[in-house]
Amino acid sequence: MKKKFIPLLVVGTALLAGCNQEKAADTSSAPAATAAPAIDKADAIAVVNGQYIAKSTLEALEKEIAERSHGQTFPKEKLIEELIQRELLVQDAAQKQLDKSPEVLAQLEAAKKALLTQADLQNFIKANPVTDAEIKAEYDSKVAAEKGIEYKASHILVKTEAEAKKLIAELDKGADFTKLANKNSLDAKESQNGGDLGWFSAGQMVAPFSEAVAALEKGKYTKEPVKTQFGYHVILKEDSRPLTPPSLEAVKEQLTPFLQRKKVQGMIETLRKQAKVEILVPLTDEQPKAEAAPAAEPATAEPAKAAEGAAPAPAEEKPAAPATAEKAPVAAEPAKAPEPVKAAEKPAEPAPAAPAETKK
Repeated sequence: MKKKFIPLLVVGTALLAGCNQEKAADTSSAPAATAAPAIDKADAIAVVNGQYIAKSTLEALEKEIAERSHGQTFPKEKLIEELIQRELLVQDAAQKQLDKSPEVLAQLEAAKKALLTQADLQNFIKANPVTDAEIKAEYDSKVAAEKGIEYKASHILVKTEAEAKKLIAELDKGADFTKLANKNSLDAKESQNGGDLGWFSAGQMVAPFSEAVAALEKGKYTKEPVKTQFGYHVILKEDSRPLTPPSLEAVKEQLTPFLQRKKVQGMIETLRKQAKVEILVPLTDEQPKAEAAPAAEPATAEPAKAAEGAAPAPAEEKPAAPATAEKAPVAAEPAKAPEPVKAAEKPAEPAPAAPAETKK
């Protein structure tokens, strides 16, 4: 049976710091600055040289590994051994006074700032939740109020203007548009369906294409090739109708993180205006002046999972409504829902303990 070694040291210093804080305050081997409430024996999974490891630490490790390994689980004894090895490394580092080295102190300070940044954002989001009334107001002003027209069209995409003109000449002689599209269009997906693009709004298409469709009469095709960055198009306009906005429920999950970012952005802008800031390094011509700089995104913050996407967004950002038609291959990509900011990198992990062995 083939054996596979899987290192379990994956949680990083956030969990490791939790282990440190769970130490009893009466230890002589732990650094004085790490004093924390003592762990009761009943709430511990193991004791290492007099230091308890809490059950909550094991639970956090199990959850973290399950998330990182897509549900894969490991024997509890392996995880406990992992935490024991970590505690041994922490105690050994403390005995060697590595916690007092400039390099470690600098990393600890950086980790502290990252955690405080994250905590401040999470605290603000918790204290200032997005309400149903705010979501409804945003929907009414930005989504429901949006007026427009949807079009249903087909197209034939070719490389050259000459090819497009030849196809138009064939259509003028009575050729079937669907058959020409199936035979000649470079658009692989739509060419198998007569060039059908389904229903789409003008904003989903590149400008030359949408302008040509809007100018056509129902049932007519373009008499001149339409050039875009994709090639040359012959377009048949099949129908049009008023654009029906998506329902509130359909866009609620997109509006919520958008409004969260607006709130966080406002909070940070207020802090920026109230702060006395002096930039001590020269700025290039491409960089904004300090006085005109917008509130910076806290790069070290990791939003709470319950409120993903809570990092600040540019003030001019608009909520994106889901597309109401199939995306055409010639279309510019529809606006995407606001994306959560990337989580900050965690401080560097200490050297991993000996990996636990599992069988595959």
